[in-house]
Amino acid sequence: MEKGRDGHCLPGKQPGKKSISIDLKKEVSLDSIMGLIDSSDVVMESYRPGVMKKLGLDYESIKKRNKNIVYCSITGYGAGGEWSRLGSHDLNYLALSGVLAQLKDESGKPIHPSITIADYFGSFAACERILAALLSKIRTGNGSYHCISITDVMASLMGNHLAIHEAIGESRGITQLNGEILCYGIYETKDGRFITLGALEPKFWVNFCDAVDRQEWKTAQFSVQRDSNPVFLALKKLFQSKTFQEWIEFGRQVDCCIAPVLEVGELEAFPYFQEKGIVYRNEEGHLEVSMHDGSVKDKGKPPSLGEHNSLLDSEVRQ
Repeated sequence: MEKGRDGHCLPGKQPGKKSISIDLKKEVSLDSIMGLIDSSDVVMESYRPGVMKKLGLDYESIKKRNKNIVYCSITGYGAGGEWSRLGSHDLNYLALSGVLAQLKDESGKPIHPSITIADYFGSFAACERILAALLSKIRTGNGSYHCISITDVMASLMGNHLAIHEAIGESRGITQLNGEILCYGIYETKDGRFITLGALEPKFWVNFCDAVDRQEWKTAQFSVQRDSNPVFLALKKLFQSKTFQEWIEFGRQVDCCIAPVLEVGELEAFPYFQEKGIVYRNEEGHLEVSMHDGSVKDKGKPPSLGEHNSLLDSEVRQ
């Protein structure tokens, strides 16, 4: 990575990733890390509160070397309080925040997610806070310290649920979005796959009813998904009359908010992702995913752990 005298990348140069592994328990490591921090904009860490202070790498110690540093700690339960000293993982954050209770099967048992949802949202929150801090530094010239609690981030998703529960005692959030009504749900197809229908707006529900020649359903848009509802039973039967692929094609032709429930192995070949290039294979032939279709796809191989340790001295001197 080519840098100018201020330690920042020179214009027109692509930085690329580097991996340097350091044993934080060795005294010589502290000097090496501080040398890197002298020319850094951001420090991010995810130890339990107090660990970085013991290592001499807490915010107060680092800002003595680099007063403009933006420092972000990612924690499970925040920087203080009884819970902050406890070990924790994604499933714990989902449980404590109330989010896991929103993911239940028909028996009322919470479903164990196969995606680390809380960790992902926590990274979004950290990125947002760091970007805001960097903008503040540009305007004020001052660095800053920030602590992200992943549990707090997840609890923030429960704002509508808390308000609704306080008002009417409903614990599953907005009725129109929680699988209670006819026009917004998940339906099984003829071949045992699943399709989502999200026709909340009247125009989409009308489009759907017209396309399946069920004009008499138009007034039942917001009726409940109950077996006592004859329109719901008829709608389930309709979805089970066509295959998964037939409903995909139907959704492409009729503007009514239909989308298939894809399995992970189907993403690469699905037309949407092929058209956008979001799911692609890198130069080594491995699948990768871009968050945005305009993102620059890294053509280089990601570094292995400690691959650039030999460059540490030269990086520190720059």
